[in-house]
Amino acid sequence: MNNKYDSEVYPIPELPQIPQRTFRITDYGAEAEGLLCTSAIQDTLDACAAAGGGTVVIPPGIWRTGPLTLHSRINLCAERGALVCFEPDYSRYPLLFSHYEGTAGWRCQAPLDGEDLSDVAITGEGIFDGSGEAWRPVKRFKRTELEWNSLLASGGALDEQGEIWWPSKEALAGEACYLSLKKKGETAMEAYLPARAYLRPALLSLRNCRRVLLEGPTFQNSPAWCLHPMGCEQVTIRHIQVRNPWYSQNGDGLDLESCTHALVEHCGFDVGDDAICLKSGKDEEGRRAGRACRYITIRHCTVYHGHGGVVIGSEMSGGVHAVRVNDCVFMGTDIGLRFKSTRGRGGVVEDIRVENIQMSGIVHEAVSFHLFYAGVEGSEGYDEQEVPVTEETPQFRNITLRNMACHGAATALLVNGLPEMPLAALTVENFSAISRRGIILRHAAGLKLDRIRLQTQEEPQVQMHKCSDVELVRSGELAITEH
Repeated sequence: MNNKYDSEVYPIPELPQIPQRTFRITDYGAEAEGLLCTSAIQDTLDACAAAGGGTVVIPPGIWRTGPLTLHSRINLCAERGALVCFEPDYSRYPLLFSHYEGTAGWRCQAPLDGEDLSDVAITGEGIFDGSGEAWRPVKRFKRTELEWNSLLASGGALDEQGEIWWPSKEALAGEACYLSLKKKGETAMEAYLPARAYLRPALLSLRNCRRVLLEGPTFQNSPAWCLHPMGCEQVTIRHIQVRNPWYSQNGDGLDLESCTHALVEHCGFDVGDDAICLKSGKDEEGRRAGRACRYITIRHCTVYHGHGGVVIGSEMSGGVHAVRVNDCVFMGTDIGLRFKSTRGRGGVVEDIRVENIQMSGIVHEAVSFHLFYAGVEGSEGYDEQEVPVTEETPQFRNITLRNMACHGAATALLVNGLPEMPLAALTVENFSAISRRGIILRHAAGLKLDRIRLQTQEEPQVQMHKCSDVELVRSGELAITEH
C-alpha cells in the first residue's frame, strides 16, 4: 500500500451484486398510513431472499413498522415520498447479542438489522425515522425551560437529581439493572429483559457484513447511534443525510467500527454527538479482538452540527490505520477534527492523512488530539505523572494534516499527549485559523508546523510544553512560548 498522501490511494469498495427482481411491499399486504405493517414488510424481505434476492420497494406513503431483519442480496429501496416510521414501543424490539460503545452485549434489535450478510443495500430517496424520542434520555441543561416543562408534562420519569428525563420509569430503572448485571458478569439474555427500555439500539446495525451500500435515503431520529456498521468489509456510503436532534443523547451520525475498505462521500450530517466516527473496540476486549478500522476514505462531506466533524476514538483499542479524509466542511461543531483516547485503551492510530478541510463557528478546538479523554467536550485536562508503558497505552503517530482553514474557534490546535507516550510524527501544513487561542502542544515529539497563519485574541499564539523535535517553518511571526 502506497503511504504517500493521495485521496485515490485505496481502491473503490466493491458494490453489492443485487439480482434484477423487484418485490413491492404493497403486494404483501402493507398499507400506508394504516395499521402496523411489520409483518408485511418482513414477509416481502423474506420472499425476496427466498427467491435469491432482488429489490424490495417501499413506495411513497407513511409506513409504520417494528424492527426489520435484512437479508443477503437485497436492496431495500425507499422511494422519494416514503416515510418509514419505526414504532416507539420498546416491547416490540427483542434483545439480540450485539455491540455498542466498543463492548459486546445484549441490546434491543436495531430497526434496520443484519448480521453475516453479503451484498446488502439501502437506497432510494425516502426517510427512515427511528422514533428516538421514545428511547433517549434528555439532559435538563440542553433544553429551554419551556421545552423542559413540556417534557415533564408528557410523562416519563426523572432521575433523583432532577437533571435527566427518561421516557419511562422502565428506562430509568433499566440503567441500574443493567449495570448490576454487568458487574455480576451475567450473560443470560433473559436476565436483561427488565432493562430492555434502557438498551437503546442504533437505527441501523450491520455486523460482519460484506459489500454494503447506503445511497440516497435520510436516516434520522435514532434511539442511540444512527448508523453502525461493525466488522464490515467493502462499505460504500454516499449521498445520504443523517439527522438527529442536537441534544440527542449518544446521537452519533455514522460509527464505522472495525471496518475494512470503506468509502464515505457526498453525505450531510446534523447530529447530537460525533458525526463521522472511526472505532475499533474498547479496552481489553477490543485489544483481544484485534480488529482494526482500516483503509477508510472520507471525502466531500458536510457536518452542520456534532460533537466532532470527523472523529477517531475514543474506542480504538483494536487500532485505526490508513485513513484518508479530504474536502470536507464542518460548521458549528463542538470540535472539528477530533482524535481522542485515554489510558487503558491501548491500540495504535497511524497513517492518517487529512487534506482540504474548511471549518467555521467551532465551539472548542478546530483540531484536537486529546489522550486524556473523559467524556467532557472541550476538556483540556492532562496529567504530568508518567505511568509505565504497557499494552494499555494508546499510541497516535504518523499523522498529516494539510490545507485547512478555520474561521472562529476557541482554540486552533490542541495536542494533549501522554507523558509516557507522546503524540509522534504529526505534520500540519498550510493551516490558517481565526481563534481566541492559537496552538497548545503538550507532550509531543517529531512535530512539523509549516505555513501556519493565526489570528488570535490571546498570546502567546503557540504554547509548547515538554515537546521535542519541533520544526516550525515558513510560518511568519508567531508569538511562541516553551516551558
